[in-house]
Amino acid sequence: MDAEVDRLLIRHTPIVREIAARVRRLILEAMPGAVEQVDPPDGLIAYGTGPRLGEQVLAIAPHANHVNLQFADGVDLADPAGLLEGTGKRVRHVKSRTLEDAERPALGELIAQAVARRRTPGKGTAGNPSRRT
Repeated sequence: MDAEVDRLLIRHTPIVREIAARVRRLILEAMPGAVEQVDPPDGLIAYGTGPRLGEQVLAIAPHANHVNLQFADGVDLADPAGLLEGTGKRVRHVKSRTLEDAERPALGELIAQAVARRRTPGKGTAGNPSRRT
């Protein structure tokens, strides 16, 4: 992992770090050109099509006993497995308490769906962004 990501995750338990690393790999596999930004004050790692808040698609938020994967436009995603939680206007999240939770096929499908929505014309696509940490 990159040094900034390591610095953010070091304060968490080994299992939370492992879960976060697995979710990070899923995101970067689905969104290879993602702009990755570590936000130490908020304790999260954001991924998007560009550096601005409106370009963010996903964010990893590690907690004491689990990792939340936040979906910026989660309210618009189809979720037949019922993984998405939250009541906000747009953002939804999925909790992973174990490595097995992070490896659920339905989680990968939500990630792919979120990324595809941003790549669809009219959904906020920002071309071919480069990865930044």
